[in-house]
Amino acid sequence: MSDRDDPDLHQARLERAASLIRASGARRVLDLGCGSGSLLQYLLRDAQFERVVGLELCGELLAQAKLRLATLPAARAGRLELICGSYAEAHPALADFDAAAMVETLEHVPPEGLSRVERAVFAGLRPGLLVLTTPNGDYNPLFGLARGEFRDPDHKFEWSRARFRDWGLGVARRHGYGVRFSGIGELDPDLGQPTQVALFTRHPSRGE
Repeated sequence: MSDRDDPDLHQARLERAASLIRASGARRVLDLGCGSGSLLQYLLRDAQFERVVGLELCGELLAQAKLRLATLPAARAGRLELICGSYAEAHPALADFDAAAMVETLEHVPPEGLSRVERAVFAGLRPGLLVLTTPNGDYNPLFGLARGEFRDPDHKFEWSRARFRDWGLGVARRHGYGVRFSGIGELDPDLGQPTQVALFTRHPSRGE
């Protein structure tokens, strides 16, 4: 069984992301790679969030999000905006939001595109807080996967905990963020948890 078939793990990721963003005091939130709107639905239920923007490259998924969220009072009140676009591109109007989320989306980026995503998100958008989740490749044998086999055919990589930590520390250092790592799901003493989390917090700059 892959984690695609585990609704409890999926819900746990959404709940963790929403909880971390809520605890930061954020009021303006970006969901980068929002898919069909699962996390947006969580965020819009909370009056703390005054503006919620979903960015998604796939038009079909964005249409699903629009349909899913249209009846929520928060959407009707104008707190929601859905944008068709890539988080690898520049979006100056979305810079400096209080918080952003990238939930199970980075692993869909070809490795050669990661530096472009890094620049667009951390140098361009520069959210005050970013919650990023991605599969823990170390854990894959517990899903019955062979070495080199991924949980989803569209995944371009599934990093080990060490590789994810190296990447996260490098990104944080290059762009003026602190980062903390954690996990979501059942803990294996040797292989960790199925989902790994990086919480990036932007260091205050002069004048902030």
